[in-house]
Amino acid sequence: MAKNNKDGEAKEKSTAIDLSTISEEDMKKALAFAPEDMAGPLLEESSFATLFPKYRENYLREVWPLVTKTLEKNGVSCKLDLVEGSMTVSTTRKTWDPYFILKARDMIKLLARSVPFPQAIKVLDDDTTCDIIKIGNLVQNKERFVKRRQRLLGPNGNTLKAIELLTECYVMIQGSTVAAMGRHKNLASVRRIVEDCMKNIHPIYHIKELMIRKELAKDPKLANESWDRFLPRFKKRNVKQKKPKAGKREKKHEVFPPAPTPSKIDLQLASGEYFLKPDEKRARDVERKKQLAVENGAKKDAERARAFVAPAEQAAKPKVTQGEDESEKIEALKQKFKAQAQVKDKKRSAGDGDISEYVADSTLSKKKKKSKAL
Repeated sequence: MAKNNKDGEAKEKSTAIDLSTISEEDMKKALAFAPEDMAGPLLEESSFATLFPKYRENYLREVWPLVTKTLEKNGVSCKLDLVEGSMTVSTTRKTWDPYFILKARDMIKLLARSVPFPQAIKVLDDDTTCDIIKIGNLVQNKERFVKRRQRLLGPNGNTLKAIELLTECYVMIQGSTVAAMGRHKNLASVRRIVEDCMKNIHPIYHIKELMIRKELAKDPKLANESWDRFLPRFKKRNVKQKKPKAGKREKKHEVFPPAPTPSKIDLQLASGEYFLKPDEKRARDVERKKQLAVENGAKKDAERARAFVAPAEQAAKPKVTQGEDESEKIEALKQKFKAQAQVKDKKRSAGDGDISEYVADSTLSKKKKKSKAL
């Protein structure tokens, strides 16, 4: 018996196949499912339904004939209910692929999330799957949610295009959900980017990491090595600033504890009021109230008297009459004209003293004429 067991193990080892040596095309052919592979019809009906928003009604009505035609090829029926606003897919006796109903369910989900029909139909392929990420509950503040969702789109949709190129997935952002289509491995990275963006981690960090991974994948030498040393490590910079602590007051250490605050009875004992009779206490209270009334009345009278006190008068400035002012101006003009006349007289007296400067010499003029003739 032992020999037979060893022979069986040897046969199993010899028949083991290395999957890495098989190409993708051969793998698809081996895993392909044809109508002939289905022995008989399904025993029970399976159905899935999903709701769609009002604004998608017109588009779905136009596209629904194409949807029914596509699903009927695989024996799946579909129904569009405009009253309830729902889409339903269900299996029939003609359904030959049991897994196709799940693919049809994903397609109507994508159609409800504003994915166009030509793109949504690709989810029916075996290589393509979809993932609808709910982001509405990840951020409580509405303004913050709108800002972080806008980060996924980026300016003119550039960030979203970069994510689609690097992950090789189709990404559609609509309302509080993100619909993604692609391979299962790539969808995991899309989900990580979306969830981290809602946690205030910018998508650009993941985009840089994916770009580096894409370049490293081209090198066959690094296929079996760890890539952690090549990947960037980003530190958080938005650290909350610590608030300065308020200066604590230094407590004075006293040898004896502080004296207790005196109670009402202690105060009455100190003033002697405690030993008075009830009638005396009442009389004392009445006197106190009378004194307070007199004091308050005097204060109010003083405040009323202030309103009748005349304010302090300012000393009046002496007024200058118009006649006196004009006479002063006339005298000032007279003095000015007299000073100008004196200056002119001085200039004239200085000019009469020496006239030889202004008269030309006749002998000098004759000499100049002779020199010119020569």
